Amino acid sequence: VAVSVVFEDAWLLGADKPAGQAVHPLKSEEHGTLMNGLVARYPELAAVGDQPLMAGALHRIDTGTSGLVLAARTQEAFEGLRAQFAAQTVEKIYLALVEGHVAVPGRLTHELAHHPALPHCKMVDARSLSGAARRMRAETAYRPLELAGPYTLLEVTIFTGVTHQIRCQLALGGMPVVNDTLYGARPVEGCGRHFLHSAEARFRHPVSGAACRVQAPLAGAFRPFLEGRVCV
Repeated sequence: VAVSVVFEDAWLLGADKPAGQAVHPLKSEEHGTLMNGLVARYPELAAVGDQPLMAGALHRIDTGTSGLVLAARTQEAFEGLRAQFAAQTVEKIYLALVEGHVAVPGRLTHELAHHPALPHCKMVDARSLSGAARRMRAETAYRPLELAGPYTLLEVTIFTGVTHQIRCQLALGGMPVVNDTLYGARPVEGCGRHFLHSAEARFRHPVSGAACRVQAPLAGAFRPFLEGRVCV
């Protein structure tokens, strides 16, 4: 599995995952994931972490989302940075191309829950459900960067780590991610992905304590939209 490494030192890795690739296998016989590729290149990852199939991955992003994923090469680095994730002090920045024109920045706060009646994973506003669904607080800030035809490119910062948080909250706010049909976006002919990209993470290095800023370049699939061309 080919991997694109955008950051590397003796303790940490940052990889740029393409859309359509899972972060890690769900079963030991599964192949083709980002972590399969990273373990082949950095065998020490296999012994890091608290879940063998995660192989040192410090967080997940959706299969359909492109961009930055951080992994630890040592147990010390894993535990140190996971503590920062748990304390919600890692600043995670995404780029989202959304339907419509967004003129001003905003902040979204919801309690989300998995919809129990759906066979696939989908998050909804917990207020729409009856019963005792587990409620998870989600907080997301966004600001418009540029208009692209009928769409807007947003910079999105998340302050919590709920499944599908950005996709669900932007849709609840009337700004679904382009081609994210699970959350109500209009389908775009010829496109096999939704337009959400994990662009940057800011944190304290778990060993040295230095301020770190790791970035993954914007996925090329966004370019046709931002340049006013159709997606092919």
